[in-house]
Amino acid sequence: MVSVYGTLGPSCAHSAILAEMLRLGMTGVRLNLSHGSLMESAPAIEALRQAERITGKKADLLIDMQGPELRIGALREPLMLPEGGEIDLKALPLPGVVSAALAPGSELLLDDGKLLLRCLDASRAAVIRGGTLESRKSVAVPGLSVTAPPLTDLDRENLRHAAAMGVTGVMQPFVRSAEDLRQVRRAMAEAGCAHLRLFAKIEDAHGVAMLPQLLPAADEIVIARGDLGNAMPLWQLPAAQKRIAAACRAAGKPFMVVTQMLQSMTHSPVPTRAEVSDVFNAVLDGAASVMVTGETAVGEYPTQVIRYLAATAAEASRYLSHL
Repeated sequence: MVSVYGTLGPSCAHSAILAEMLRLGMTGVRLNLSHGSLMESAPAIEALRQAERITGKKADLLIDMQGPELRIGALREPLMLPEGGEIDLKALPLPGVVSAALAPGSELLLDDGKLLLRCLDASRAAVIRGGTLESRKSVAVPGLSVTAPPLTDLDRENLRHAAAMGVTGVMQPFVRSAEDLRQVRRAMAEAGCAHLRLFAKIEDAHGVAMLPQLLPAADEIVIARGDLGNAMPLWQLPAAQKRIAAACRAAGKPFMVVTQMLQSMTHSPVPTRAEVSDVFNAVLDGAASVMVTGETAVGEYPTQVIRYLAATAAEASRYLSHL
């Protein structure tokens, strides 16, 4: 059976909504800790527990760590970036390692690549692909390698509370080596949660290259197509996904596919045909899990998202059973 995950957020963090999502086939939820601590999320987790009591169904709870991922800092209010305009880079709270790497012609991909800036000089950038930028969204500079430790102080604090909060799995972003995963496992053991499953998120070209050594060190591989799609031309992403899936199958390692699986449903009650095909094909490729993120966290139709995700995964599983 394919596991079906939603992401907890303001749109669905209510017991009645979560109960309906569980009835429709959701088997677990992801909690994104890039924006806060596990303890701050206690009300949302309690809503999940109440939904479990209502339905009699248990749900996995995965925590998505901060890790070495690069993100925009806090903004006083969402920042409009009009396409074709320019922006003063000082208005962007960029990580120091990003600011130091910028040069004329450098590209900045923001919010999983939804926004694109191109540096004109040390202080200005042209807005190539515009939109609204919010606090703590991802930032990537193609070709930039980050050497930050795999865990932040907040990550370690969150691990200390994980067992008591009923967490069942830890998602480690931007995994670069088996040593990254060994460090996370040591931290989990020190925090009393060594029994939790460890999910290794593949989010850049280095992670793809190091996949053979990551396979035995992780419990499940995550094909995280948001930042992975920033690390290469988008038309190369499907082939990268196929190669990772094939390597996981050969090694007998479960894998998850995530990011923009039903993106249009953030604002639409029905998905596109292409999105449904994407989910179906991920299961045909052997995915053990499929996950949506913003579609349920901040989208307008969280229950419908799970309905389509779970039904499509089930249909793909039925198709496989008759081959």
